Amino acid sequence: MTSRQRTGSILVTGAGRGIGRAVAERFLGAGWRVGLFDVDAAAVAEVAAGRPNAVHGALDVRDPDRWGSALQRFCPDGALDVLVNNAGVLASGPFAGIDVDTHRRQVEVNVTGVVLGARTGHAYLRRAPRGLLLNLCSASALYGQPTLATYGATKAAVKSLTEALDLEWRGDGLRVRSLVPLFVDTEMVTRDGVGMAPVKALGVRLVPADVAAAAWRVVHERVALPRSPHRTVGRQTRVLAAASSVSPDWLNRLVVGRIGA
Repeated sequence: MTSRQRTGSILVTGAGRGIGRAVAERFLGAGWRVGLFDVDAAAVAEVAAGRPNAVHGALDVRDPDRWGSALQRFCPDGALDVLVNNAGVLASGPFAGIDVDTHRRQVEVNVTGVVLGARTGHAYLRRAPRGLLLNLCSASALYGQPTLATYGATKAAVKSLTEALDLEWRGDGLRVRSLVPLFVDTEMVTRDGVGMAPVKALGVRLVPADVAAAAWRVVHERVALPRSPHRTVGRQTRVLAAASSVSPDWLNRLVVGRIGA
């Protein structure tokens, strides 16, 4: 059995639809044991129906007790190969026009939820041969964008957390990675991000299956040389990330300002 044929266990949050569902289905199709968890219990039940390798349940990622229950249920032997912190929410619009509760919800789901997943999942991942924490980041983390201020800030936090934990958890034999897509054709973009200027300027060129394919590659990669823990998804994202890494700050600011106008 080659590394690309091996199977294992993977728990995916926000697995009821969009990227999370696509990731779960990709690994289910390859024979993995998959935990599908979402705040919408009915949605993950639908995805898991008729699939013996699927375990599903309700999970509000903001609740540490629910995290503990989900992991105990899915990992009876105490080990987990991959944890995908995918659950996230987005609200777009002028910063001062978004109500406080909506700002807070983005921070609690997108940041606190990822922190709790990492903290609770650590003990399970370290018991696996090559445990992997995979966080869903976003190209919005590359530079703050108008109308996406809080969302971008939460994804910048995920980016930083990924970098820190990848270094900190090396001694435990763990890998920590992030996926960095631009806009993906999901409800979060087409419904919650409707009218966003960056979407109008750059378009939506990725589908959930593209991100799922990237997740599959990260899980199976063998990287000997030092490399960033972040994996861009899609050519457009790679170009933007490469350009922002070598351009002076004033130029990045000018480009983002025009895209977000």
